[in-house]
Amino acid sequence: MAGVRTFARVVAACAAVLAGAAAVAQPATPAPAPGPAMGRAPPPLAAGQPIPPAELAAYVDGMVERAILRDHIAGVTVSVVQDGQVVFKRGYGLASLKPAQAVDPDRTLFRIGSISKTFTWISIMRQVEAGRMRLDVPVDTYLPPSLRTGNGAFGRPIRVSDLMNHAPGFEDHVFGMLFEHEPRDVRALDTWLAEERPRQVRPPGSLISYSNYGAALAGSAVSHASGRPFEELVEGTILEPLAMSHTTFREPRAPQVGLALPMPAALVPDVSRAFHWNGTTLEQRPYEYIGQIAPAGSASSTAGDMARYMLMLLNDGELDGARIYGPVAAEAFRTADTPAPAGRALRHGFFDQALPGGYVGYGHDGGTMSFFSHMTVVPALRLGVFISTNTDTGARLQADLAPGIVGRFYAARDPFPPAPDPRLARYADAYEGRYLQSRRAMSGLEGFVHRIAFGTDATVTREGYLLLGGLLGANAYAPVGDPAKGAFVSVSDGAPLQFEMKDGRAVGAPLGAASLERVGPLDSPGPLALLSGLTALASVLTLVGLGFRPRHAPAGRWQLWAGRAQIVQALLWLGALLAFATFMQGAADPGSIVFNWPSPTLMASSAMALAASVLAVFSLAPVAMAWREAGWSWRRKAATTLTALLSLALALLLLRWGFLAPWR
Repeated sequence: MAGVRTFARVVAACAAVLAGAAAVAQPATPAPAPGPAMGRAPPPLAAGQPIPPAELAAYVDGMVERAILRDHIAGVTVSVVQDGQVVFKRGYGLASLKPAQAVDPDRTLFRIGSISKTFTWISIMRQVEAGRMRLDVPVDTYLPPSLRTGNGAFGRPIRVSDLMNHAPGFEDHVFGMLFEHEPRDVRALDTWLAEERPRQVRPPGSLISYSNYGAALAGSAVSHASGRPFEELVEGTILEPLAMSHTTFREPRAPQVGLALPMPAALVPDVSRAFHWNGTTLEQRPYEYIGQIAPAGSASSTAGDMARYMLMLLNDGELDGARIYGPVAAEAFRTADTPAPAGRALRHGFFDQALPGGYVGYGHDGGTMSFFSHMTVVPALRLGVFISTNTDTGARLQADLAPGIVGRFYAARDPFPPAPDPRLARYADAYEGRYLQSRRAMSGLEGFVHRIAFGTDATVTREGYLLLGGLLGANAYAPVGDPAKGAFVSVSDGAPLQFEMKDGRAVGAPLGAASLERVGPLDSPGPLALLSGLTALASVLTLVGLGFRPRHAPAGRWQLWAGRAQIVQALLWLGALLAFATFMQGAADPGSIVFNWPSPTLMASSAMALAASVLAVFSLAPVAMAWREAGWSWRRKAATTLTALLSLALALLLLRWGFLAPWR
């Protein structure tokens, strides 16, 4: 089971890239907010009171330094702004091991992942204010013919606002397409969009389901509407006016025909290395090339530059006399514009974040294979917090810092968690079952892996808590009001959870940048594990039985065919299971999945399972005819029939789960 959990965490990390933990997991548990010298916590500040700089520095230093030791993080960069000025800015740890290079908050560039998307949304709103784009028209209006999406399968075109709200209806692919190891494999944005188009699996505007492809498509649209390459557009209209001289969407590589220019040479030495904690030591990773989807996630920046960016956001688009966007965009970013059914509110591309004390911030998470970042601005507190870590163990810290700061200084802490409600037990059937996240691949091998890693099982405890858990852990939720209404609150961090109810039964729930969707028992891992185990046992017994079968009477023609088919099937099923186990053991590093997808061992497992499944179908006739012949005993006939039915049932279930597609 430990290996399965490791594999699930690896897959979760892969799917979190360019989005952040909120897109793929239950809400994170904030770090505790200790009072001074372990004594009684001071009363919270009023909304108009600034945080004392010395207390802020002590709190952030303590939280970051504990996390570096606890989670084996190589380097961290942080900035905090309030009341129109930078009140905290600091680098921790190392940006490079060989040679050793400390993190400098004004010079060291960290990959900020999906925070890049906020620059894309600002660029779109600038075009809206200039009258060159509209949010309520099909995005095809601004795309070249090769990238247009048409009306799709649902009779309604994808609008610009659907892309900003992560509701274009696309399935989500990650493996083998978002990142590149080698700069020679980087493609131009429009080429990547044309070659990697996902299926549209739901009506546009119907459900929030985070889409890197949709954000990249939006970047192409704004580029074509403005008549400027995306990187040049962002530089000329955002970065240069804000004097963000250490922020770039470009990457360190040699110039290539057809691609954007590489990162300026002066910035390359300041790029932080990426790190992987292998359980024993920190390993430096190769650079992650994301330029093919630049609008969705290729930006690198410093804590100092991101402080200026947050000051501009808090000042409605203006900083030091530079006007980045006007009142229309400012109002859009302060106004929720979320499609139904409502999820975590979106403000034209910026995500709301519920914070302690009832405060609400808006901003974005960001993640690559090794970097985890978070940016939140809280208008009611005139506060902005940015953090980035350069190690694949940094997700917890980046998620905890902003809620920790607000909770420590502006929220009275309730020592009692939300209470359970024993009445919930009466409605257990309404909630219990299997749920899958909407942000996933819907078919093929990637869809199979997503089904394993991202399934959530809901159970109701005797005390009256709802538990949502899977291979990645569990969270407890307490009912709010009538347990039949579907409203809950997280026991760990107070985050709300509202199920969509239909005929008194939960059918789904918004969860961060995706949604939970209820599925049937055949989409749960239990039946798959049971059938796999029984088929493996039957396969072993089939092969062992070769040396113990009596030779009393010659087998009939159909019996010979049935016996030979089952021997081959047994070898194929056992080979498929062994290859899949090898794939799981080799997936300790997310890079082995993302960069080498599909794994040869996974493809081999799928191919052998496909061959065994085809043989299972064609062996049904010989197995049935074997009953008419006299050579076998009735016990062997029954065992052969049971084995055949097990193989057929496993084949049908694997087909449902998308595993019988080694080419996808």
